[in-house]
Amino acid sequence: TMKEFIAACVQIAVTPNDVQANVDKGIVWLERAVKEYEAELVVFPETVTTSFVTGLDAKALWDLVDEAPGKITRDVQAAAKSLGVHVVWPSYRRGPERGVVYNSSILIGPDGEIIGIYDKTHPFPLERRDCGGWVTLGNRADVFETALGSIGMIICYDGDFPELSRLLAVKGAEMILRPSALLRSFDIWKMTNCARAYDNHVYIVACNAIGPDAGGSYYFGHSMVVSPIAQVLALARGTEEIVAAVLDPDPIKTVTYGARTPMIFDHVEDRNLAAFGVMLTPAR
Repeated sequence: TMKEFIAACVQIAVTPNDVQANVDKGIVWLERAVKEYEAELVVFPETVTTSFVTGLDAKALWDLVDEAPGKITRDVQAAAKSLGVHVVWPSYRRGPERGVVYNSSILIGPDGEIIGIYDKTHPFPLERRDCGGWVTLGNRADVFETALGSIGMIICYDGDFPELSRLLAVKGAEMILRPSALLRSFDIWKMTNCARAYDNHVYIVACNAIGPDAGGSYYFGHSMVVSPIAQVLALARGTEEIVAAVLDPDPIKTVTYGARTPMIFDHVEDRNLAAFGVMLTPAR
């Protein structure tokens, strides 16, 4: 059962390809999120250990990072334990052989142990190894039971695919966490976060990258926490920043914020499954 707690997004600029420097910086900001915001869940941006574009091919990137647990997570796990906090720490992650690299979201519990790992199922075409990039596709999306509630994870471009968030909602997710390094418009960032929240009656905690990566792209931040009726509860600016919001475990009482008109529909329960027969069919 979900409890009331504070979720925070920490959007920090990283030093491209300097894993230890980014781990060290992340821990400083993690401590701030806990001490200044009383956060019990802290979400960092996509590929926070290296930046999104690294300039490396899949084999060189495999050499740079590590498995999880490993050097990409070890110090963050220790910090999570000492602070007693849940952390979403996204990183490129070694697969079973050199050149197999996953774009991962790593959920660390307040005991410092890894609760679960999600590997991005919809890498952006630029990063897909089968399209000339460096990332191998993940093929599953799980919901992880935690002391805070049921957590699903997606990463950046994943948020453009309503089916993926719906799958997590069907599996019982009460919140979906979306670390990102998003280079589309703010309107699309906000619209997809709000839509996925509203589609599925879940909280979306979406932490976007800020600053440059090794490829010279600049990220605009504006991390946000969105309620299950698509209200933006917290919104960061275009700079390094922490934003946080209280997540109410029983949020869907009214049809809109500020009103007392009751919510009488349920997007998950009200699906007409008979109409969805060809959903899992290739198309373009």
